[in-house]
Amino acid sequence: MFHSPHHLILVRPTCFGFNPETAASNAFQKEANISDSNKRANEEFENLEKILSIEKISFKVFENVKGENTPDAVFPNNWFSTHSEGKIVLYPMMAKNRRKERNPLIIEWLQKNYPVSEIIDLTKNEEQNIFLEGTGSIVFDHTNKTAYACESPRTIIKLFEKLCDQLNYLPVSFCAFGPKGEDVYHTNVVMSIGEKFILICLESIENILERKMTMNTLEKSGKKIIPISFSQMNSFAGNMLEVYNSEDDLVLLMSSTAFNSLNEDQLEELSALAKIVHIPIPTIETLGGGSIRCMLAGVHLYR
Repeated sequence: MFHSPHHLILVRPTCFGFNPETAASNAFQKEANISDSNKRANEEFENLEKILSIEKISFKVFENVKGENTPDAVFPNNWFSTHSEGKIVLYPMMAKNRRKERNPLIIEWLQKNYPVSEIIDLTKNEEQNIFLEGTGSIVFDHTNKTAYACESPRTIIKLFEKLCDQLNYLPVSFCAFGPKGEDVYHTNVVMSIGEKFILICLESIENILERKMTMNTLEKSGKKIIPISFSQMNSFAGNMLEVYNSEDDLVLLMSSTAFNSLNEDQLEELSALAKIVHIPIPTIETLGGGSIRCMLAGVHLYR
């Protein structure tokens, strides 16, 4: 089983902007005065497209749902995920305007191009204010059939554990906090997993028992554990994604903000495992509060 995907789905940031509905639970999101922010976000997105093409990474771009004002649609990984067993999962999201991001054209395209055997629809949990925001809330280790989640208003652990049971994954949960004691809104800013590495901000797991239990599972994975600091986490160093290109070479995608926060030893460790490619997306990171990994929905279905 491959851990890292061979294909990506992206959504163009047509309506991009600061989303006040998500700001209260996302400390990474900042209401900055950036002129022509939508234009800048689209320029950053177009540059990402060019770099993915240069690196021979397979991807497909979808447009925003027609007629909907969805400022966070550029982060499609929060409303669906795909799995090698032919399963697609649809997730309940906290912000009401984010629920409008669900694009049936993406699901139809996946069903047309891949053998989809089941769609697990969790979206009705929104009616009970129970949320689980895709691969933002969950970081999967597909190699070891393990899933990690940090509890937050956007990540309800009972639903996480129920999904893991359906997918036959071992659930590992913990509480994670920022340097000021704030909840970390998504697990994929705390940690990132590749074929041979796990990068994680262990400092964010304050409870000693939870940290020890998480470390025990990480060590059993057989993957190299690379710690990052609070400062690096806040620079989106945990929000990277490893992918295969068309030549079956591993490419590790991250933002330039994340890249510049890493030290020489960390870069050396990571570059020994995959080619590092960094992309500047300052507008999307500042106003959206998410980075490269959030922009990329990996396709784990097999053709």
